[in-house]
Amino acid sequence: MHTRATSNGHRGLSGAVKAVSERVSTLVRLELELAVLELKQKLSAIGVGLGLAAGATLFAVFAFGFLFATIAAGLATFLATWLALLIVTLFLFVLVAVLGLLGVRSIRKGSPPVPRQAIQEAKLTRTAIRSE
Repeated sequence: MHTRATSNGHRGLSGAVKAVSERVSTLVRLELELAVLELKQKLSAIGVGLGLAAGATLFAVFAFGFLFATIAAGLATFLATWLALLIVTLFLFVLVAVLGLLGVRSIRKGSPPVPRQAIQEAKLTRTAIRSE
């Protein structure tokens, strides 16, 4: 027997399920919009930071140039100018060579970029699982 309370209750339950699913859908959509906005803000901040860091790097290069020019000028007060410039230039070449060799050694140490230990552990784990 179909009573009015039963049919209204049934419609009420399906209506409630529909309302909940619509609200969940809206909530998910809003959360995605929030995530996109937050990501845009963070990427914008990162972009500004990278630009400022690039500017700082450029000025640091000029500052080091002036530092070495100052050192050469200081040496030129008691040495010939050409000799002062030569000394500073040789120092810079030695610095470049040392940093370059350290960089090459570090690159060789990290090459190839393959996680050998993790691969070895995965092989051992696979072998252990298969043997059981």
